[in-house]
Amino acid sequence: MKNVSVSKIGWTIIMAAAGMISLLPFLWMLTTSFKPEADVFNFPIEWIPTKWHLIENYKQVWTGGFLNYYLNSIYITLTTTFINVFVCALAAFGFSKLRFRGRDTMFLLVLALYMVPPQASLVPQFLLFNWMNLIDTHIGLILINSFSIIGAFMLRQFFMGVNNEFMESARMDGAGHFRSFFQIALPLIRPGLATYAILRFIWTWNDYQYPLIFLKSKDLFTIQLGIRLFGDQYGDIYSLMMAGAVSAIVPLLIIFALGQKQVIEGISLGGVKG
Repeated sequence: MKNVSVSKIGWTIIMAAAGMISLLPFLWMLTTSFKPEADVFNFPIEWIPTKWHLIENYKQVWTGGFLNYYLNSIYITLTTTFINVFVCALAAFGFSKLRFRGRDTMFLLVLALYMVPPQASLVPQFLLFNWMNLIDTHIGLILINSFSIIGAFMLRQFFMGVNNEFMESARMDGAGHFRSFFQIALPLIRPGLATYAILRFIWTWNDYQYPLIFLKSKDLFTIQLGIRLFGDQYGDIYSLMMAGAVSAIVPLLIIFALGQKQVIEGISLGGVKG
């Protein structure tokens, strides 16, 4: 027992050290965003700035068009996350709790599509959305991310953990499929929904490929494209670049901080079968 305790303590120390090392680039980015440009590459590294630019760097970033990109990303990400989670939940419920001929075969075909690289479907998607006049619109960008195979698969695993007796009882009481879905199944997998919603938010917020291809007008650009434009203009000024990078990840930190409890519950729930 004593050896086991020593081993656990040793691994805890190693993992804590690895975690601290992984945080060093973020810490440098954060402190650099508050430094004057002349102090960015001082050696040895100044982890705590001797001179603080608490407002100057961020003021220059946010007055350079950053706010518009930020609002675009918030709108696209929130709307896409809501629609994607809802559509994936409907698909997952159908593949897990509804009984119809060919259900499992259809689900396997859907999973098989996940092996197709997204880049392989970019040209057909672009032609289709161009025909629908949805290129260079936020609606087109939202629609193209309105469903995810990995999301349907993930939520299906949570629905599989819902005891079928609940569904049978609801059916005997006269509840239809939609009522069973909204009033019984969804509340029972709320941690799973929150987990996937957080992941979907992060993936959509960080998406660079689809906005690059489907958006042309600068006033419609997302934060990722905005950072690229900002880098073209201020790429040699690292203090401003770090201020822009910190601004871009703040919503991700907030979302994860607010939802980390749900994520832990979702992971626990996903490992339990009803």
